[in-house]
Order: sequence, then structure tokens, then C-alpha cells
Amino acid sequence: MIDTHAHLVDEKQTDVDKIIKKAVGVGVKKIVLAGSNIEDSVKNVLLTEKYKGILYPAVGIHPQEKISEDSQIDRWLKKLEKLIKENEVIAIGECGLDYSQLNENDRQIKINRQEKLFRNQICLSLKYKLPLIIHARKAVDETVEILSQYKKTQGVFHCYAGGKKRIKKVDSLGKNWYFGFDGNLTYEVGLEEVVKMVNKNRLLLETDSPFLTPIPYRGEKNQPAYVKYVYEKVARIWEMKVSEVEKIVDKNAAKLMGLV
Repeated sequence: MIDTHAHLVDEKQTDVDKIIKKAVGVGVKKIVLAGSNIEDSVKNVLLTEKYKGILYPAVGIHPQEKISEDSQIDRWLKKLEKLIKENEVIAIGECGLDYSQLNENDRQIKINRQEKLFRNQICLSLKYKLPLIIHARKAVDETVEILSQYKKTQGVFHCYAGGKKRIKKVDSLGKNWYFGFDGNLTYEVGLEEVVKMVNKNRLLLETDSPFLTPIPYRGEKNQPAYVKYVYEKVARIWEMKVSEVEKIVDKNAAKLMGLV
């Protein structure tokens, strides 16, 4: 099993050593650490040094990071590229667009800044030939539209929230685009129908730890060990053995992110 999206350096996460040991104990072979800002991205790289072969770092800037001025974006991007150049980073993100908390007063300013930040991270992904980990909330159409303007992009729509009607839109980006599903698959019935429609060879599984905890631990803090419940849920949806799901999904993760 591979957890392709976790936040182990998040301030809500404590006793990381114990969390990683538990994940390995239930059969999680690899964990991808997603970055939400420069500080967490640096921490991802440092934590990975301690757990090589188990943890793999992504670095990125989340669209909801507070931006006080446009020049701040330029400073962040310089630091982000330095991290990419100097470390064995496997992906860029999570990055993208999030229109879920915009207010009318500064809506367009925030949209413009999110887009600038996103487009620059796309350019970095192309320059360094790294996949993108996409965060798209209330903005899947806009995210796809921007990505469609670039050639040879690759990545995953983390915690895919575009429903059945946007699967074809994501597919239109090319064969190197994947759909990530999390613990909410275990309690949101509508997502089951989405999983049935997604190509099996384009599906990844993740926890988004410490968020989106699956049943039977919903309400508690999430951790990579709980990705097994997402695998089990997909096995029921696909009417397959968990071991068969593992082979398919883990191969997908290895192909996209170069995990060996």
C-alpha cells in the first residue's frame, strides 16, 4: 500500500515516529509528504532524510496560503525552486486553485494571485519534469482549463472533488493524469459512483493525514496507517481482493511519482 498524500509535519501531528512505525506495521510501504507552504516543504525534505525509502517529499504552496503582496509570490517561488534543485523531490504540490472561501471584496485579487502562484508551479513542474499534486476546490473547471494550456503536464487531482461529470475533463489532459481518493470515500456514497467510473489505471489512494479520517476512525486524527481502509473500500467497490487493488493502485503511484 502507498499513501500518496499525507501531512506529517502538520502542527496537528504529534509523535511522528510512532505514526510511521504503525503505518509500516500494517503494510504501508511508502508515504508521500505533500507540501502546503515553504516551511512545511523544508520540513518534508528534512523528515524524509530520516526515513529514506519510506517517506518521499513533495514541495509546494497551497492556493489558500495568505498572500499580502504580489512580490511575496516571487520570493516563495525562488525558495521553492531552490528546494527542488537541491533535494530529491518527487512532486510539486499541493498547488492549484481554491475558490471555496472567497469573499466579494477581494475576490478577483485573490483569484489572480492564486492563478499566478499556480501557473508558476506548473512551469516548475515542466522545467524539472515532476508531477503536480493538485488541490482544486470549487474550481475544478478553472484548474483543468489552466492545465490544458500547457503541454506534457502530469499529476494527480488530490482528493478529487469534480464528481462524475468532470472525469472526462480531467481525462482530456492526457494519460498522465490521475484521480486521488481519500478516507471520505468510506462515508460519502456519491464518491463510490465516481470511483466506478474512473479508469482503474488512473486511480491513487491517499489519507490527507491528519484530515479526512476514514470509517471506522472517523472523528479522530487521521494517519497513513488508515489508508488500508480506503484500499478495502475500493476493493468492495471494484469487487476485487485487496491484494489485487494494491497491485493496480501501487503500480499507478509508482508510475506517476517514480517511486521505486
